[in-house]
Amino acid sequence: MIWLLRHGETEWNIEGRYQGALDSALTATGRAQAEAMGVCLARHLAGSAILPERALMSPLGRTRATAGHIARFLPPTLSFAEDPALREVSGGSWDGLTQGEIEAEFPGVLAGSGPYDWFFRTPDGEGLEAALARAEAWLSAVTAPTLALSHGLFGRLIRGLYLGLSRQEMLELPMPQDGFYLLADGKAEFIG
Repeated sequence: MIWLLRHGETEWNIEGRYQGALDSALTATGRAQAEAMGVCLARHLAGSAILPERALMSPLGRTRATAGHIARFLPPTLSFAEDPALREVSGGSWDGLTQGEIEAEFPGVLAGSGPYDWFFRTPDGEGLEAALARAEAWLSAVTAPTLALSHGLFGRLIRGLYLGLSRQEMLELPMPQDGFYLLADGKAEFIG
């Protein structure tokens, strides 16, 4: 069983900047989302027969900030530990740029791309195959009920692999910042 969470909204989310391995601060909305996720998670866990045995988070600042808000609502025996495997997919030199800035610097490179697959056209970032391999390895290593705090794109890959979706289907999955997904029994249920 996996409780899959995404960090709260950041300043770069609002600007349409792809963060990748870089960071920007949570917005007021992002902090409120993190608090609401903590409340929702506490309510869900109070009625659950199975509880997480560990809580893992990406080492990036936006997930650490989100975890700080959520941790207040977790059982005292459960605290977040960093797991580098949960980090966001890096766009390499494209991290921190908008699609418009990428198109201006690399004319035509995004031609024909969809709303999510453009991330993987970067010349020096983590490719789709590498990101999928990392997500698959992470999923294979989960042997106990786990709370996982990650990112939008990487969270899509985890969910897509768990559900056995095609690459295109997984890239199109929603990854809201105001709730979490419970992955259990081959299904992914949104709880918000």
